[in-house]
Amino acid sequence: MTDAPYLTGRLLLAMPGMGDPRFEQAVIALCVHDENGALGIGIGHIRDGTGFHAVLDELGIDRGVSPDAPVHHGGPVEPGRGFILHTADWMGKDSIEVPPLGALSASLEILTAIAEGRGPEKWIMALGYAGWGAGQLDEEMHRHGWHAAEGRPEILFDTPPESRWVSTWRAEGIDPALLSNATGHA
Repeated sequence: MTDAPYLTGRLLLAMPGMGDPRFEQAVIALCVHDENGALGIGIGHIRDGTGFHAVLDELGIDRGVSPDAPVHHGGPVEPGRGFILHTADWMGKDSIEVPPLGALSASLEILTAIAEGRGPEKWIMALGYAGWGAGQLDEEMHRHGWHAAEGRPEILFDTPPESRWVSTWRAEGIDPALLSNATGHA
C-alpha cells in the first residue's frame, strides 16, 4: 500500500538505480491511480525529431496558429497514441480532470482546438504512456522504484523538460545529488 490510497495528480519520480533504463530520471504525471491500476504520462524527456506540427500533419489537421511544440516521450505503452496534458480552462467531452495538475485529453477535438487557437492556455503533448496493472505501482513503490511528489502545475507547464526531474526533487526539499543508487531493508 502507498502512503495515500491513490496518487492521481502526483508527479512520480524514478529513483536512481531503479533498474529500468526506460525510466532513467523519469518524471511521470500520474493521471489515473485506482483499484484497477495506474496510467501516467512521461513529461521529462522529449522525442527527438517529432514536433506538434508533424503530428498534426500526419493526422490531416491544419496547423493553424499552433506552435510547433516539442512532443514528449509519454511512456513505453502504445508509443503512437497521443495525449495532451493541459490546464483545466479547456475541457472536451472525453477529458478527465487531474487535479491539481489540470486535465488529460486524448482526442482529435483538443488537437483541432489548439490549432484553431481556442484550446487550453497551457498544454504539453506526449506520445505513449506508462501503465501499471492493479497493485503494480504500489509494489514498485515498496521496492523504492518511485517517489510520489506533490503535483505542481508550475513544474509541468513552466519548467523545461530536461530540468523537471531535478526541479521536482528540489521542490520536495531533496537534493537529488544526495540520492543513493542502492536501497536497504531494515
